[in-house]
Amino acid sequence: METPIVNKVAESGLITLDLAGFSPSEPLRSFDLKEYLFMELILKEKDFRAALQAVNWEQYTGAIVAIHCTADAIIPMWAYMLVSAYLTPVAKTIFCGTPEKALEFVWIQNIKALEAPTYTNKRVVIKGCGDTPVPESVFVAITQQLQPYVKSIMYGEPCSTVPVFKKK
Repeated sequence: METPIVNKVAESGLITLDLAGFSPSEPLRSFDLKEYLFMELILKEKDFRAALQAVNWEQYTGAIVAIHCTADAIIPMWAYMLVSAYLTPVAKTIFCGTPEKALEFVWIQNIKALEAPTYTNKRVVIKGCGDTPVPESVFVAITQQLQPYVKSIMYGEPCSTVPVFKKK
């Protein structure tokens, strides 16, 4: 009589969370102020305002927009505010900073929207490898979000995990 093969991982009650599933689904757009500077150094208010009026703002509809400047220039705060005023009616999210930081910010917002109490007293494995690179700050955010509720947090794959937190 043969003994059946038992999948101990499946029976362990571990819940695997793939953080790639929390990555923003909206398109990411960049608004680089460099394109609106005189000689890529100076912001001339009158020219800047005229240039912004000519922008097709509809291209940012529903997008995450990162307002930043790739030129080494001093940009007055009101310039970021003015761009934001144009984007507010169309963009889903507006972020002041690099596109990478904008993506990271929205990713963390998605983690914070997780209904963490549904994981009360559960053993959770945060998936460590995947096709989508996950910023370190997203791993920190999921740990902070889940820790008050879960029984334990592990990192890796269910067959090979690194313990991160265990409720005492």
